[in-house]
Amino acid sequence: MVVDIVRIGGGLARAAVFSALLLPAAAAAQTAAPVPNPPPVTVGWNDGFFIQSPDGANRLLIGFVLQTDGRFALDEPPPFSDTFVLRKVRPTFSGRVARFVEFRVMPELAGGSATLLDGYVDLRFTESFRIRGGKEKTPVGYELLIGDASLLFPERSVVSQLVPNRDVGFSAQGEAAAGRIVYAGGIYNGNALDGGNTPNDIDTNSGKDLAGRIVVLPFRTSGTPPSHWNNVGFHLGGSVGDETGALPSLRTTGGQTYFAYAATTADGRRTRITPAAFAYVGPFGGFAEYARSTSEVVHAGAPFTVANDAWSVNASYALTGEPTSERGVRPRAPFEPGAGHWGAVQLVVRYAEIAVDDEVFSAGLATPDSSRKTTQLTFGANWYLTHYIKIYGTYERFAFGGPSELPNENSITVRLQLAF
Repeated sequence: MVVDIVRIGGGLARAAVFSALLLPAAAAAQTAAPVPNPPPVTVGWNDGFFIQSPDGANRLLIGFVLQTDGRFALDEPPPFSDTFVLRKVRPTFSGRVARFVEFRVMPELAGGSATLLDGYVDLRFTESFRIRGGKEKTPVGYELLIGDASLLFPERSVVSQLVPNRDVGFSAQGEAAAGRIVYAGGIYNGNALDGGNTPNDIDTNSGKDLAGRIVVLPFRTSGTPPSHWNNVGFHLGGSVGDETGALPSLRTTGGQTYFAYAATTADGRRTRITPAAFAYVGPFGGFAEYARSTSEVVHAGAPFTVANDAWSVNASYALTGEPTSERGVRPRAPFEPGAGHWGAVQLVVRYAEIAVDDEVFSAGLATPDSSRKTTQLTFGANWYLTHYIKIYGTYERFAFGGPSELPNENSITVRLQLAF
């Protein structure tokens, strides 16, 4: 019995000593400072909603473009029906992943169906050089490469009907000489439709287009404040490739067809070239652009080479004095009636011509009601309530020259736009 008591006492003593050693460690563990949580992601607004990781290496920017138009014919009989139309509905998702990979995805939801307009990934080696793969605007036309929400007019000029729009391929892009030279060039599936997007995201033939442009800004400086002449420069774009398939029809802003090929398809070399000059100085902005598209085509088994030309002159002036740029006008006093702020007002004017090759008509390559020469006169006013809300009001006149007997088209377009 005594032995058992001794044994139990010894066990209790050892347990007490063991507990005395562990309790301080456990207490220290309980009172130690907690491991700090990683900083939260940043959520905010920067001309669009963004979500960004703490180190900025990963970022998602959400944008949106919505355009609602009212189009009204002024002629009798009207060449098109007066209508309200949802012109564009485009959510945009762009950003970067792992610091050096950037992306953009933009579908078009207007028109009763969904299509993908932009979908590409950039591998950014430096701030001045990147490789891009995917679907984007082909780097050829000056006006066509201006963002849809920043246009001076609801629709682009007839010059943009002679250059390709979106296509799938790979390109290199960047800038040099401290931003005074901007370049883009690549290889694409090829688009036989002047002024249009490639109808398929896969190529239907083995021919490819080489396309590119260079922009020179000779007066650009990095000083603060920036020079008034920073946005004065020159653009030269072009493409070359072999194409087969359907050829485009040309339409007015109201949708009336003023030129169409008859039983004629692309069948060989296609070249395009478009020089332009632009200037955005203070409240004045303007540009002039020329385009020439030369195509080898076939009609009734006979080959032809046709060359079509177009040019335009565009000008704008902000009556409220704000500086302008390719990205439009940012009002000094955004719309707030209670404070007497009404945004910015900009006057705009444009004259453009497009001429189809004489041989197209002499050889019977066009439909009988096609126009040989078409002129486009547009003027109006843009009201920027804020940088993101814009109202267009424009008058436009299309005049058609022989052999077509189409009457002149006069119309008014009003647009309400939300874009960020």
